[in-house]
Amino acid sequence: MQTNFTPEQLRQNGISEADGILRKCVHCGFCTATCPTYVTLGNELDSPRGRIYMIKDYLENDRKADDVFALHMDRCLSCYACLTTCPSGVDYMHLSDFARNHITKTYKRPLIDRTIRKVLTLVLPYPNRFRAALSLAKLGKPFAGIFEKIKPLKPLAAMLRLAPNQLPAQKVQEVQPVKSAKSRVIVMQGCAQSVLDNEINRAAHELLARLDVEVITVPNEGCCGALVQHMGEEDKARQAAKQNILAWMAEIENGGLDAILITASGCGTSVKDYGHLFKDDPQMREKAERVARLAKDITEYLTSIDLPKPELETGLRIAYHSACSMQHGQKIIREPKILLTNAGFLISEPREPHLCCGSAGTYNIMQSDIANQLKERKLANIKALHVDAVAAGNIGCITQLASDAGIPVVHTIKLLNWAYGGKKPQELADVKLEIDLNS
Repeated sequence: MQTNFTPEQLRQNGISEADGILRKCVHCGFCTATCPTYVTLGNELDSPRGRIYMIKDYLENDRKADDVFALHMDRCLSCYACLTTCPSGVDYMHLSDFARNHITKTYKRPLIDRTIRKVLTLVLPYPNRFRAALSLAKLGKPFAGIFEKIKPLKPLAAMLRLAPNQLPAQKVQEVQPVKSAKSRVIVMQGCAQSVLDNEINRAAHELLARLDVEVITVPNEGCCGALVQHMGEEDKARQAAKQNILAWMAEIENGGLDAILITASGCGTSVKDYGHLFKDDPQMREKAERVARLAKDITEYLTSIDLPKPELETGLRIAYHSACSMQHGQKIIREPKILLTNAGFLISEPREPHLCCGSAGTYNIMQSDIANQLKERKLANIKALHVDAVAAGNIGCITQLASDAGIPVVHTIKLLNWAYGGKKPQELADVKLEIDLNS
């Protein structure tokens, strides 16, 4: 794609990088076939190619973001299916981040929209606040139908409907002692996941302990920063990332570290990108790059070590749902399926595995109509498989699918922990095996 930025524009922060990304686009349109919003809405401006044209136009002409720009960028899921599809290597991920920052800096959203976004950024990344908000959501659930009928308040209706009726008990994560550790890792605690399902990391800790892996918990870590970054708040994303980097570097320098393991693939994509986030910060760049190199999805790490024979081969039929942040963001495709198969599960994959389920961080709150269409499409493909349960590696996808799946939706690490000697996941309590030795 030809661009026409002036020398003055290219000296502005970020424009030179955006120019390089735009120039790689060759208008081929391959991305339109795999873009969930284009497939759903059929609007060119809701495809990566259309958004790229729009971003080019606004940046070249020094145009402030307006209702049109914000609408079509807000509809982008940041699923990054276009990254997998693009033959030219267009870095749409960082271009879309730049576009969202442009919206934040140059566009004033309507008051209700502004307020809801502010609340999300002040609540979701903080476990105590998030837990309190979910507890209060029980009082608001009866009003969801009213909010649904008022367009600016539809995100509130979506929030209330997504809120679980009951939260797991708040527990302090116990680190299993390891007598002769073969390696030393951090398991990132996460923010939303630690509230919605604290058994995910517990299962990871238990499995790693049985594999003689020492797990370190870092009390000073926090949210990965993905949520605020995707809402155009890059400065806040850097603050969150810096907190994690400094906390983890203290452990790295204290006793060495083999990996930083992440059980939420959305967080993993963000942490692996810390080097880029701090590319212009001479004080943080090297530390950020070091942390990013150590970051691994839990399944990525488990396939790199020798696993014993599973203690319980259930033979359960499992549909593997590959989160977008896993397959497109991190390019992890085969590892979870291999692990589950080796653990004795019968794995199948639904049609259109590349299409997003509609979760995408806060997307199923802010763009609930499109998110629901994508969820229905994903669930139809899953139900066609006639399986016992669904496995996924991202808490957002699990929350999105579980309410209407009709079958259990379980984190991959819970299934693996069960197969290798851990307890049966609570979601599978009513699923009976022919010989259920571990119920």
